[in-house]
Amino acid sequence: MLKFTPEHEWLKLEGNVATVGITTHAAEQLGDLVFVELPEVGAELTKDGNAATVESVKAASDVYAPLDGEVTEVNQAIVDDPSLVNSDPQGAAWFFKLKLKNPSDADALLDESAYKDLIG
Repeated sequence: MLKFTPEHEWLKLEGNVATVGITTHAAEQLGDLVFVELPEVGAELTKDGNAATVESVKAASDVYAPLDGEVTEVNQAIVDDPSLVNSDPQGAAWFFKLKLKNPSDADALLDESAYKDLIG
């Protein structure tokens, strides 16, 4: 199941683990990415807290934690090649996996239809 935040992150929920990345819309707005900084595995993230940083030729931008949880994995591929985020933002270019403290909190996030209305 996919969920979205108003800050343009997406989450793919599998049990109590969410794979997190930025949306296609966000990647298009940022332009060509040249740098990605990810959180450390084991880091405790707080909802709406800074989780990662991306830099494009236009600007630097923060990526926020969509929910409370612990980082269990990061995607080194996008650190090595930030352009992956531009070519496949909602697929191979995920940022990190988050073991959720309260998986039911995801119910309050946007579904795809509500997110499309937001960016409409």
